[in-house]
Amino acid sequence: MKVFFRSIHLYLSLAAGLVIMVTCFTGAVLVFEEELNHAFNHDRYYVKPAGEKLPVSTLIANLEAKQPGAKVSGIRLYGDPERSVELTFTPGKKGEGRKKDGGAATGEKAGDAVATPLKGDTGAVNAQNGDAAVAALQAKGKKAEKNGQEKTAGDKGGKAPAGKGGGKKAFMNPYTGELIEVYVYQDTFFYTMFALHRWMLGGAVGKVIVGVSTLVFLFILLTGIILWWPKTKNILIQRVKVKWTAGWKRLNHDLHIVLGFYTAIFLFIFAFTGLAWSFEWFNNGIYKVTGSDPKGTPPPSSQYTENTPRISFDSAYQLAATAAPGAYYYNLSAPKDSAAAFVVNLLPADAAHESATTNVFIDQYAAKVLKVQPFSERNLGQRVRSSFKPIHVSSIYGIPSKIIGFIVCLLGVTFPVTGIIMWIQRLKKKAKARKNREKREPVEMAA
Repeated sequence: MKVFFRSIHLYLSLAAGLVIMVTCFTGAVLVFEEELNHAFNHDRYYVKPAGEKLPVSTLIANLEAKQPGAKVSGIRLYGDPERSVELTFTPGKKGEGRKKDGGAATGEKAGDAVATPLKGDTGAVNAQNGDAAVAALQAKGKKAEKNGQEKTAGDKGGKAPAGKGGGKKAFMNPYTGELIEVYVYQDTFFYTMFALHRWMLGGAVGKVIVGVSTLVFLFILLTGIILWWPKTKNILIQRVKVKWTAGWKRLNHDLHIVLGFYTAIFLFIFAFTGLAWSFEWFNNGIYKVTGSDPKGTPPPSSQYTENTPRISFDSAYQLAATAAPGAYYYNLSAPKDSAAAFVVNLLPADAAHESATTNVFIDQYAAKVLKVQPFSERNLGQRVRSSFKPIHVSSIYGIPSKIIGFIVCLLGVTFPVTGIIMWIQRLKKKAKARKNREKREPVEMAA
């Protein structure tokens, strides 16, 4: 049986080893994406408080002045007074902006608009943490659990994959109204790492390759544990310690066997949760196993009133902050159409993890809270699925779990290498034994 499992372990590793190395390496890079982004781009994310914050409508107007035709679909406001404000917007077409009569540019002017179907409004395009949930609620009117599904790793400022030229993010100073920077995630180094991690830069085909390789990786880890399992106590002692003073062959063996044992459970969890982004059947299985409805509870709708102006982002924010005060951030998403509710997705200060968000639904005409849906009120399947992202990116317990995830992913890069070295050594050993046997056979025949 050992020979059988060793063969499975070897050939599966040879087939998927390169993809496993790439996903582990990119996973290690993405673990600290938020911290690295904030460290190297401090002025993008942080400002100096100076007096009272400006209304959101003023920030929108300033953005439209800098980006004619910009259509704001989402806004993120932080509880931290030193954080900048993030406006997600769709760029206007060339020549779009000011009307011929000198009127306002298209887009969300001061947050007020006559109540007509908003066919051009794309909803929330930012798919970080709770933003994907907001977009799904508005686009489909049903699904309340898409929290963070479009990103396997990264910070609270990340985005879901999209083509270049799509949604952009403007970072603005809430005290001065200054446009700090227009940020396009798809143009960054971390997006390249993310695209490698998710689909090897190969689109739909690459996504399948990564998904299949992830499944194969699970079997590699299981067979590795079977091969590691010791028969005696002495062997157990050897397989839980690296003999650093040994020769390079023994050291390579220990780096593969011993460190592989310590990291196997973490790598298995990372690979298992990663399947949720590769296969629809896996996602459906989560809800089937938990006996939950993936659609969740349909969100409430606004009571359409003809010729009634839509409430502003400022009004929506004030209502949400009153209904759920003290949140780490508030994501405001404009209604997709004339019947949709204003949705504010927020992360409570005492949230269990970064995906444990609360949704506040607001009537876009009557300026009243229709429903507050805390994370605890989602069904079991939705709660389980939302936990996959913080587990997968190692942020579930903050910096300590991120450090573990970073180390484990780096070690995951080395295992295909040390395993191939062990295989080559075994082949050389067999070849040498065969030659020695061939040398002995003529002597024995002559005797």
